[in-house]
Amino acid sequence: MADSPSPRHQYQNGHNTQHKLPKRIILVRHGESQGNTDPQAYSTTPDHKIPLTPSGASQSRSAGSSIRRLLDSDTNSSSWRVYFYVSPYERARSTLREIGRSFSKDRIIGVREECRIREQDFGNFQVAGRMKIIKETRQKFGRFFYRFPEGESAADVYDRVSSFMESLWRDIDLNRLHPEPGHDLNLIIVTHGLSSRVFLMKWFKWTVEQFEHLKNPKNCEHRVMELGEGGDYSLAINHTEQELLDWGLSPEMIADQKSRVYARRGGWNEKCPWYLDAFFDHLQSDDGSPEGGSDHSEDGSPLCAGQAHRNSVERSCYNGVEDDESDD
Repeated sequence: MADSPSPRHQYQNGHNTQHKLPKRIILVRHGESQGNTDPQAYSTTPDHKIPLTPSGASQSRSAGSSIRRLLDSDTNSSSWRVYFYVSPYERARSTLREIGRSFSKDRIIGVREECRIREQDFGNFQVAGRMKIIKETRQKFGRFFYRFPEGESAADVYDRVSSFMESLWRDIDLNRLHPEPGHDLNLIIVTHGLSSRVFLMKWFKWTVEQFEHLKNPKNCEHRVMELGEGGDYSLAINHTEQELLDWGLSPEMIADQKSRVYARRGGWNEKCPWYLDAFFDHLQSDDGSPEGGSDHSEDGSPLCAGQAHRNSVERSCYNGVEDDESDD
């Protein structure tokens, strides 16, 4: 469950009002940029000024059309609205501009430029040869904790994205984004590959180990978190199991997404091993019987639930994720 406020009632002038959560939160990576096609561009152009390519602009328009079709296909609501958050980087703002061609003004509640969802800082101008060596070092060190010289680590990005999410929930809690409760609200966040991954990591409480297996979204790929029947958000409503596997989610993570489709918001999924079991080597279900089912160690002795989970992750996740040169 995300760090979201529970449904609450407030009394204003004697009237009982209930906050309505967004129907969807859609994360969109920007379109193809000059930096994606020519890494040398970073050595002469500041990262935040890297523009889209013509292909990237076309991708962005297609993404807008795809999102519009998704919202129009909801037969339960024809009175939907959208609110945009966008990274201040040129390629993200240009992506938003092209996505916006698919929406009329009366469908858009507003737009906010949000600096905390900007790209990971790789350190001012980036010399291609030096960056190649640095990224090879990151692959050995670990993608989450490695901090780029004069730049940031993924952990740094996680911290500022977490701060953004707290502000996001305050906006929702105060109805700043939802002036007309009769309309379904869809939040569209136009950002970068790493920022979207750590957003999902924070939201679904994924571990650092699980993050290390996640693959970067493709240019203009969008990932849709939709409110399920019980009031929890899930990726499994709009995305297939194969898509989730391709993104680097393990079978356990996918099972959790499926459970969220019907889960009661505020509930606790006790079957998620990364909430408890994965942190212990000898955790037993009770004082007499160890957990772990049919998983056994090499010498035939039963594995604890935590170790069984870790072995399962190693078997099912994409191991040795190659460094993505188009992280931005």
